[in-house]
Amino acid sequence: MATEQSASPHVAAVLAAAVLWGTTGTVASFAPEGSSPLLVGLATFGFGGLLLFLRSPRDILAFLRRPGTAWPWLLLGTVGIVVYPTTYYSSMSFIGVAAGNVVALGSGPLFAALLDRTLRRKPLTARWGIATAVAIVGIALLSFGVTPGGGGEAPTTGSIVAGVALGLLAGLGYAAYSVAASAIMTTGVSSAASMGAMFFAGSVVMVPWFFLADAGPLAEPRGILILIYLAVVPMALAYLAFGYGLRMLSPATATTLTLLEPLVATSLAIVIVGERLQPVGWVGFALVGAGLVVIATAGVRKSTRQSTKGREALTGGERGDGARKRS
Repeated sequence: MATEQSASPHVAAVLAAAVLWGTTGTVASFAPEGSSPLLVGLATFGFGGLLLFLRSPRDILAFLRRPGTAWPWLLLGTVGIVVYPTTYYSSMSFIGVAAGNVVALGSGPLFAALLDRTLRRKPLTARWGIATAVAIVGIALLSFGVTPGGGGEAPTTGSIVAGVALGLLAGLGYAAYSVAASAIMTTGVSSAASMGAMFFAGSVVMVPWFFLADAGPLAEPRGILILIYLAVVPMALAYLAFGYGLRMLSPATATTLTLLEPLVATSLAIVIVGERLQPVGWVGFALVGAGLVVIATAGVRKSTRQSTKGREALTGGERGDGARKRS
């Protein structure tokens, strides 16, 4: 029971992060009319990255000064962090909150697994493959089963293509910094420092970019309040939780768990924004949930087995030492 509890907090932390991330699209949809989705992304990750830096500035600066063999991962993670927000919010502006979320987050686990396999030679389990395939089918059904709310017109073919392409780029960026953070942690860097360093490096690009652009309606009080929420809650707080989860879970498992985000985003888009879910979308909703249950239980069991093996190795070593002493 103790070993299972040791794994469960990491799964719970990733799921909590996914719930917070699921609020971003709905909150951003209430930005003043005419607000740039690109600037929303720059502000969210740029200022959120500065908040993460304040969490452990000494450790982050120490790592940035001497990244050692982890510098390629730091570079990959920083690029991913800049790519994700600059494409994610723009994707939602083309195809809606629910569909934009499901494309970006639905593709994340697949990209993460491919990057982990290619760059780190990490094996993929059949259980993960089945769970992810089920969830991705669900994601596809969700994206086709959502219609815009508020009397909005259905997106054109061109808008759908642009929105899906941007969503896939966002998924690739998300996977890149997830894999990079996990790789950096294996070098002994704390989760707060590894996530903070990548986001701080990204902030160096995004914050000046934001100030050089015309904030427009985002400079209004409502726009400022929305940016504050996005930077503090689904950015800084959620990524601290996500980094904690990555200490024990693989990027493929963690990003699959975050498929909870599209479910949260879709629910909020239906209840608050007024988007509508067709029957095929509800089937997709159920499939994503099923995939999440499979991968979540697999993550806990795997971590439990690892903890048990470690404890057996330790007690075995102690028994060996005792036998040598008696002899």
